[in-house]
Amino acid sequence: MQKKNYTLYIGVLLVGLLFLMMIVSLFWTPFGPNQMNTSIALQAPSWAHPFGTDNFGRDIFSRILEGSKTAFFVGFSSIIIALTFGLIIGSIAGYFGGVIDEVLMRIIDAILAIPGILFAIMLIAVFNTGIQNTILALGIMGVPTFSRVIRSGFIQVKEFDFIKSSKAKGAGSFRIIFKHILPNIRSEITVASTLFFSGAILAESGLSYLGLGVQPPDPSWGRMLSEAQIYMTNAPWYIGITGIFIVLLVLGFNMLGDGIRDKNDKKN
Repeated sequence: MQKKNYTLYIGVLLVGLLFLMMIVSLFWTPFGPNQMNTSIALQAPSWAHPFGTDNFGRDIFSRILEGSKTAFFVGFSSIIIALTFGLIIGSIAGYFGGVIDEVLMRIIDAILAIPGILFAIMLIAVFNTGIQNTILALGIMGVPTFSRVIRSGFIQVKEFDFIKSSKAKGAGSFRIIFKHILPNIRSEITVASTLFFSGAILAESGLSYLGLGVQPPDPSWGRMLSEAQIYMTNAPWYIGITGIFIVLLVLGFNMLGDGIRDKNDKKN
């Protein structure tokens, strides 16, 4: 009897609930995310404000909902950048090998020599702060990860008999890459994408916490965490609730990635 993959189920549940929350925020929030009312500043959770209010009297629940859009937008956008360039570099390096592989991998190694978050800070320092530059920085930061995963998959799959058979029948490189190799490394790319998403959320939260990421008045969970730390003693719900949502989203994507990997391992 096959064991149930609870890691995958929990990951899907967490990501699904938070994604649903993000969808809801596109159409409805209880209050305006930036609506201030200083007369109710730092109010404890209540029926009117389930997560309480912040130092400006803004509804934390509304800002958490609005911040979920930022989290998913940054995560998905940075994945598109990282995966696009990682796919180009990894495919070329893994398929053709030789000198091309050596040159491309040395460039990737040079990028990897700089810690990811420092590399993102450096890029933001050059291009200035803001959500677009945060996405660009995180996307570039993820290129080495996808390049290595895709290159490794190409090196392995291109030695399979059906690939050699396709070459013998006269199939071109473009057809072999997109019709035969990429579909066979889809699961590896999916796992890498889910794990990168959680890393991108943490990085964005860290950058926004430092004031280098998403700028006010746009709600960001990292920025909210930075604002909440001053009021940790007299409004612990502010920092606690914000931190919990960051943890849940990161945990959800990590468990989703681990669950997909476990499922693929069982198939193999």
